[in-house]
Amino acid sequence: MPPGFLFKERMITSTDNQTIKDARALLEPKGRREQGRFLVEGVRLIEDAMAAGMRPAFVFHLGEARDNARAAALLRAATASGERVLEVAPKVLATLTDTVTSQGVIAVLPVPSVTPPPHPSFNLVLDQLRDPGNVGAILRGAAAAGVERVVLTPGCADPWSPKVVRSGMGAHFRLPLVVAKTWDAVDAALTGLPVWLSDARGARPYDEVDWTGPFALVIGGEAAGHTPDAWREPAGRVMIPMAASVESLNAAMAAGVLMFEAARQRRALARRTDSSDSSALG
Repeated sequence: MPPGFLFKERMITSTDNQTIKDARALLEPKGRREQGRFLVEGVRLIEDAMAAGMRPAFVFHLGEARDNARAAALLRAATASGERVLEVAPKVLATLTDTVTSQGVIAVLPVPSVTPPPHPSFNLVLDQLRDPGNVGAILRGAAAAGVERVVLTPGCADPWSPKVVRSGMGAHFRLPLVVAKTWDAVDAALTGLPVWLSDARGARPYDEVDWTGPFALVIGGEAAGHTPDAWREPAGRVMIPMAASVESLNAAMAAGVLMFEAARQRRALARRTDSSDSSALG
């Protein structure tokens, strides 16, 4: 065993261990809601969570994980900071993952609450997006584009499910998320904001819209589109011009195109503002 490990607890070999049963419950939405926790798998994601200031309740690992330098460093750091680091048998770890090939390290983390700016102006709304891979990919893009808040409507995939978390690649630890239980909660979150709907048959090309002010951009589900009657008075419907032979983009790609156009415009405005301020001072 590499130096620096302080493991004092025996390896867990039973899938009926209560700690394991509690962790296994986090594979389901009900368990996550009841415990206020979720599972994070893989060294990189757990490193990212801890770098963001999160404290795991438990870190489960296979014995062979200590043979990997990066995993060993993570386990030492978690042990040194007082986390419960528990070795488990392969059959036990297998009950805590929905992947075919596990990375051998899984953490139980509290669901984070990332505070948005007082008046978020760059808002993304996911309207009944049910595919976990798409939701995670969009959250990853939102974090990269500088989105200030993401609102998930009723009917969306649970953002704390293992597949969404893996696809998000750390976005969950830094991105303000509002998981709306009701449509009234969605309306309350978006009060006073112009709402733009992404629509393959929309009237306005996305690069002709001014994204520099406050707004909410709504991405609908690929199959069902936007929720009927939910968006009665939008500012407009925005589309992405495409070659005639292409009908549509998937939700994650369309969201990425729209978000990064908004980010480009907002950066350009910031540069112009900085230039004007510099000229005035000169």
